[in-house]
Amino acid sequence: MYTAHPDRYADMPYRRSGRSGLKLPALSLGLWHNFGPDRPVATQRAILRRAFDLGVTHFDLANNYGPPPGAAESAFGEALKEDFASYRDELVISTKAGYLMWPGPYGEWGSRKYLLSSLDQSLTRMGLDYVDIFYSHRPDPETPLEETMGALHSAVQQGKALYVGISNYSAEQTREAARILGELGTPLLIHQPRYSMLDRRPETEGVLDALDELQVGSIVFSPLEQGLLTGRYLDGIPEGSRAASDSPFLNSDAVTEELVGRLRALDEVAKGRGQTLAQLALSWVLRGGRVTSALIGASSPRQVEDCVGAIGNLDFDAEELARIDAIVNQ
Repeated sequence: MYTAHPDRYADMPYRRSGRSGLKLPALSLGLWHNFGPDRPVATQRAILRRAFDLGVTHFDLANNYGPPPGAAESAFGEALKEDFASYRDELVISTKAGYLMWPGPYGEWGSRKYLLSSLDQSLTRMGLDYVDIFYSHRPDPETPLEETMGALHSAVQQGKALYVGISNYSAEQTREAARILGELGTPLLIHQPRYSMLDRRPETEGVLDALDELQVGSIVFSPLEQGLLTGRYLDGIPEGSRAASDSPFLNSDAVTEELVGRLRALDEVAKGRGQTLAQLALSWVLRGGRVTSALIGASSPRQVEDCVGAIGNLDFDAEELARIDAIVNQ
């Protein structure tokens, strides 16, 4: 029988999401690649337990996480039943719908039929009556945004979600989504963009500015850039890594000699701060408070511990930031 650590709230900072009443831990756990049937159940549960013991109260999922699609939600549902049932009210559980989940014209994108059907399936897999946050995982170029946002609003009205969010939306789409939801009476809680030291599109394309303007929270995915910013690639491509596999998210061609040189230079910055490269990368996206939370993935409890170590040093001086910019832009 799992009993959570009594001091789990002692160190983790919690940040308010936009102008809502909901606070999220500075680091949240994403259940993306490491919660399918190809991973030991004991390891999955150990990761979840260690995260919660360290104050990570937010577990982020999507209908298609696994692999195969749906597996992560099913695995989480089992862990929730075995370990976390008594802690449900201390957890923020989110899921999403938008990418391909089942065949035919109603199995992806942003129609009302797909989103609400997917949410029902997600709740069944996890054994939940509601999720805390339900996201539109990506904008649908063919479905009116009013329909997609209307479906999110309906999820709240039906009691199947407490809050709603969007992911992978542009600044303009974010403003329009917030306007529609505001008129419906279900405020936009949060946006989930991809953001890291190596991928700054939320800055350059105005997404963070839009969120500041709208007073909407943000939770960023891939802050470690598919593992590139974990230090694993400082000596090239290791055997068994994502870049060494047939992963569509990171291939060996991307790990160039020039990139490895930049990673090594960033690692030197991290060492000067008393951090690992992963801790530096997480501290960087959390700097200044513009980002509410950063999503981490983990294949072991030790990786969770290393990531959580980032919260001990979230401040940067101007020289450090300039040095990082110079390395990334060289």
